[in-house]
Amino acid sequence: MTAPLDALSPVRAELLRAARASADAVGDRARADAEESLRSARAAAEAVLAQARDLGRADGAAEAARERVRAVQDAWAAELAARAEVYAALRASVRAGVRKAFAEDASLQSRCAEAARELLGPQARVTAASGGGVTAEVPGRRVDLSADALADRALDRLGVLAETLWEPA
Repeated sequence: MTAPLDALSPVRAELLRAARASADAVGDRARADAEESLRSARAAAEAVLAQARDLGRADGAAEAARERVRAVQDAWAAELAARAEVYAALRASVRAGVRKAFAEDASLQSRCAEAARELLGPQARVTAASGGGVTAEVPGRRVDLSADALADRALDRLGVLAETLWEPA
């Protein structure tokens, strides 16, 4: 019985060799497929990372632009506040100067009363204003020639010339 077994040995050896060759081929294909999958995954990861970098740059640029706009707005608000402060100080100074002029020159009061009567007529009711000057009224009309009103009108007449207050010298 050993003879028939020996006759199958070459067949078994060939089947074993073919099975090993097939297994090696399957393993080689599996390794190649795994390497290709890995290359593809790495390429996809690189693409996602590049896209994330681009989006990050775009988001950063947008945020930087928003921050620049906020900075410009803050600077403008600070400048406007400073201008308002300077203008308010100027207005207070001019008002004080006009009040002082009324206090030092009594004829100004009577000249304002005359001007009020010229504007509204002799029937105008003229009242002395605190701080100097007068107010006058007739039915339906009123004129304010008080020291503060005169000072305010003088400043208002400056118009755009007031802008020179905060221009560099």
